[in-house]
Amino acid sequence: MAEVMLAADGTPLKRSLARALRRQKIRALGLIAPLLLFVLITFIIPIGSMLFRSVENEIVSNTLPYTVQALSSWDAEQDALPSEDTFQAMFFDMFIAAKAKRHTRLGTRLNYETTGLSSLFRQSGRKLDDIADVSYEPLEDLDKAWDDGETWYALMNARDGTDERLLTEQRGRVARLTDSETLGDINFAPDAEVAALLPLAAREYTAWAIYVATQDGRDPAARDPWEAIAPALALDLQTADLSGYDGPAADMLRAAQDANLPAPDFTAAFAEIDEDWGKRVPWETIKTHSGKFTSGYFLNAVDAQKTADGMAWQPENKQILITLFGRTIWMSMLIMCSCILLGYPIAWLLANLPMRQANLLLILVLLPFWTSLLVRTSAWKVMLQQQGVINDVLVWIGLVADDNRLIIINNQFGTIVSMTHILLPFMILPMYSVMQTIQPTYLRAAKSLGATNWTAFWRVYFPQSIPGIGAGSILVFILAIGYYITPEIVGGTKGVFISNRIAYHISSSLNWGLAAALGTILLVAVLILYWAYDKIVGIDNVKLG
Repeated sequence: MAEVMLAADGTPLKRSLARALRRQKIRALGLIAPLLLFVLITFIIPIGSMLFRSVENEIVSNTLPYTVQALSSWDAEQDALPSEDTFQAMFFDMFIAAKAKRHTRLGTRLNYETTGLSSLFRQSGRKLDDIADVSYEPLEDLDKAWDDGETWYALMNARDGTDERLLTEQRGRVARLTDSETLGDINFAPDAEVAALLPLAAREYTAWAIYVATQDGRDPAARDPWEAIAPALALDLQTADLSGYDGPAADMLRAAQDANLPAPDFTAAFAEIDEDWGKRVPWETIKTHSGKFTSGYFLNAVDAQKTADGMAWQPENKQILITLFGRTIWMSMLIMCSCILLGYPIAWLLANLPMRQANLLLILVLLPFWTSLLVRTSAWKVMLQQQGVINDVLVWIGLVADDNRLIIINNQFGTIVSMTHILLPFMILPMYSVMQTIQPTYLRAAKSLGATNWTAFWRVYFPQSIPGIGAGSILVFILAIGYYITPEIVGGTKGVFISNRIAYHISSSLNWGLAAALGTILLVAVLILYWAYDKIVGIDNVKLG
């Protein structure tokens, strides 16, 4: 039997080495943990959250839960309009959403898909009380006690049994509408017996009680409920069997049932608010985009749209994004190539001049970094305009007629020139650092073997400088496709990039879902180009010195 080697403390040597190695790894991890945590919090999580917005679509189902459920059975191809039950569900969903100021956000979301829905939801939210008054005013005229919040609280609050399912359901409904993670405790619980007899009224009153207690900080026992409770009660009384009920407000409920309390005609009422509710378009849009996740943003990002019949292309006058993607990739490559052509001789000079002269030239290369990006871009706008410095010089030397000045601003040429100037140092520095490592003796050796100056450069010097070109190319290309300030100022309508649209949707239209989808597609395109570069050139050949 082989003898086990022991460490100085008597433990097996193999176990002692493993423990020492594990401690070493833990110490190394502890050293980089702050950096990893910083990158995770400030970079990975925000990007992941932003990219998730490209498929997230919970606002429709959270704001209109009962409408979405009712629309699930609507056949958009066979039925002209949804049923009365769908209009009824829309009324109750939108009523509480309007109180929570959520209906305008929903309208904005759906307006991204169908123009006009934002104003439709905003206008409808202001007129829901008129629909509720059809039932509320007759109920109040029947007995003034219905105008007292204590009457409703005594009727709806639990006595012997609580409808926990209804309570949980409505707490979730209010939480989603108010973006609240927790709602805390409230001084109300729906009565199980009343919830069975008057399910719609109990549901809406429970939602109101939770909302008023958690969002307004008021006691539902002392507050009058929303007018929407009256139509819910009128609908329940049409089918409720009150013969065995002897709880609070029993006589008042029977009196309201005997009086045949009127309920609104929701279909006609919505059509009266806006005739668009009598058309299929808004309902098709709601149903099409009612899922919690959507491909609509990605379809919009490639000039398509999600419809009830599937994918469809946008009208030709709206197809711009694919053009912008192509323009961004093409112009970024053109800028990269121009930086290579202009930067290579400068980097060669830096690497081969005496140190004193090279340092002076390097300061001139770095000088743009000491000037604001906005200032540099604005300077190019002044120089490139038709009455600018460049055109004035061309007119002065006679190359251009004064009445035929060049248009070199607000187009692709202006973007390429200004961005080449801004990104040129990012190309020069990697090439310079690599060229510094190339020994001059290699060229002398090649010449001593009979090579011409050109052959020595092309066969010996240039291949060794390719890693610097690769590093600079990747750096300039990635920076170029993400620029939006410079194209916005000097590019006009012909020289803007897809990044300008991303910035627009984030800061102006607030369509963050589309902005996230555009960003995701751009990220994937860059990764594909990076993969192709690795296959063709090899990422291992990229060096910074």
